[in-house]
Amino acid sequence: MNGLSIRQDACALDFLALGALVHRLDPGVVPFRKARSFDIHVSGGEYNVAAGLADCFGLNTGIATAMVHYGIGELVQSRVREAGVTPFYKWFEHDGVRGPNIATVYSDRGQGVRPPVVFYNRANEAGAMLKPGDFDWKKIFANGVRWFHSGGIFSALSPTTSELIVEGMQAAKAAGAVVSFDLNYRAKLWASVGGLKRAQEVLKRIVDNVDVLIGNEEDMQKGLGIAGPEVAAKSSLDPDVFFLMIDRVAEQHRNIKVVATTLREVHSTNRHDWGAVLWYNGQRHVSPTCQLDVYDRIGGGDGFGSGLIYGFLTGQPPEKCLRLGWAHGAFLTTYHGDVTMARREEVEAFALGGSARVQR
Repeated sequence: MNGLSIRQDACALDFLALGALVHRLDPGVVPFRKARSFDIHVSGGEYNVAAGLADCFGLNTGIATAMVHYGIGELVQSRVREAGVTPFYKWFEHDGVRGPNIATVYSDRGQGVRPPVVFYNRANEAGAMLKPGDFDWKKIFANGVRWFHSGGIFSALSPTTSELIVEGMQAAKAAGAVVSFDLNYRAKLWASVGGLKRAQEVLKRIVDNVDVLIGNEEDMQKGLGIAGPEVAAKSSLDPDVFFLMIDRVAEQHRNIKVVATTLREVHSTNRHDWGAVLWYNGQRHVSPTCQLDVYDRIGGGDGFGSGLIYGFLTGQPPEKCLRLGWAHGAFLTTYHGDVTMARREEVEAFALGGSARVQR
């Protein structure tokens, strides 16, 4: 089995994501039924990785997604520009009443023993209407793309979005790009498009096109139908059980060269133990473990993904790639919102063993 082959020639984009953009309404620690106000965050499981790579790590990134001509669309576009991500939009017209819409995600932060609660309004969502043929991949890839990424959230939106992912991945492969996928299994999303059986059929087909897979134990068991190990984990931070799962995934999908995920032990909404693991071409790597004082946990996994991918794109050894992902994901939990507010230098310092001492 060979390792990743990453283009080293000049490319217009280091990274291109395919997925849906959403706006998240965040009332802070107040449950929605008692909320009087909220912050608005622009997000998307795939977009968040592109935003992290651009805004924190300074790479050239893009997002292929749906966009709607109306006020919320304008709000979302401004945040995408602010993050420095190049958009490739498939445009939809809003009828003034029913849509198509930019989806809404509702998520409070929880507090202490009270967990965050997430629910959605994805009715008549423009992102779910995307289908094969909506993007001119030949034109997009013409000036070079080094890495292509999508995820399980986008694949669950409709029967056509999963087909679009496969189309994009095949175009990326033909153009010499590395292909990654975050399983991000969400039972609530898959329930409306066929449930667990449909999820496994779709995700297995997608993963057959993937070089780099991101996903935790539940993602692999439910999303890919991989049987769990017979031995119980000592804790949520036990890497041995996860590596047993990875071996089974690699046996079924021999195209995969990298598998990675975060490990999280949740003591309360605001206190987590945090680690990560990386399987690279049969070799196993485990990050340090740190204790997080969590401000907002949404986006931590995407932050891990962007740090990990930054490491690979800049030619770092696997151990450092893992540490960069672990460090950036940890930083994401200290900000409100879904996208990064970190600086590359502080992520690199923490990845190498930095502390929370005052920076003077």
